[in-house]
Amino acid sequence: MNTPLPDPPTLACIRNAAARIAPFAHVTPVLGSASLDRIAGATLFFKAEHLQRVGAFKFRGACNAVFSLDAARAARGVVTQSSGNHGAAIALACKLRGIRATVVVPRNAPQVKLAAIRDFGARIVPCDPSQHDRDRVTAQVLAETGGELIHPFDDPRVIAGQGTAAFELLHQAAALDAIVVPVSGGGLLSGTLLAVKALNPAIEVFGAEPEGAADAWQSLRQRRHITDMSPDTICDGLRAHLSERTFSILSDHCDGILLASDDEVRTAMRLLFERMKQVVEPSGAMALAVVLRERERFAGRRVGIVLSGGNLDHSAVSAAPGHG
Repeated sequence: MNTPLPDPPTLACIRNAAARIAPFAHVTPVLGSASLDRIAGATLFFKAEHLQRVGAFKFRGACNAVFSLDAARAARGVVTQSSGNHGAAIALACKLRGIRATVVVPRNAPQVKLAAIRDFGARIVPCDPSQHDRDRVTAQVLAETGGELIHPFDDPRVIAGQGTAAFELLHQAAALDAIVVPVSGGGLLSGTLLAVKALNPAIEVFGAEPEGAADAWQSLRQRRHITDMSPDTICDGLRAHLSERTFSILSDHCDGILLASDDEVRTAMRLLFERMKQVVEPSGAMALAVVLRERERFAGRRVGIVLSGGNLDHSAVSAAPGHG
């Protein structure tokens, strides 16, 4: 018999997270572009989380989780698993709090993200890319260290922290009709849904997912939690599966998952650079890619787009259309 999941974070949890991380996290700007508005046929509001500390929204959830630990648990240190941005975020949050961090990292993680984890002083433990081995090595490290596990997305503290991005956006951009965020394990999308639907349920919230890693799309379509898909996408930050917790939140609140191809992601990256001079990683361009693909759906509307990360592997730039 399955153990019932705890209730998801409330709007009060997200407000508390915003207050907790305020001394450490940036209030990122909302950017606009008249030329991208013309291309999209909509008015776009870009929440610039690629300008957040560690170059990604992940710092919000990591910071909230680390600074919510009591002294005894913090003294044991923190353990996590990550392909990059969450690991760097945990490393920095632990450095700011003065506690130890250990990050289990797949051997195929981008070097730019590995370098950030090291630079912030965390210990890296390598593992095979499969989720099974990530979980196995993480369990081993937890047994050895007695540390506090802070999962990249299957953690209410992390979800509440990620929800602060949308919480800010709704105070920065008035009268939005829709918000689009990338989805991988579902922490950012879950936090966004919980914040937005509590503050203004009329706003539609969509997840953006690569065609080659469409487990969230399939899960909501089939109304069952799918975990056996093998991702094939340049979006290295969007290769995880939903957890039972995030699947439940998405099932209850999400207005849909929208897909785009890797080539459409590359085009979105190029447009963000050429029209706005903003450098984002493939995962960070995912939401714009689906808005451009779904032009009729968003035509004439005011749309918030979360640019989730800017830690770009240079090989992705060389593969982008027009840069070969």
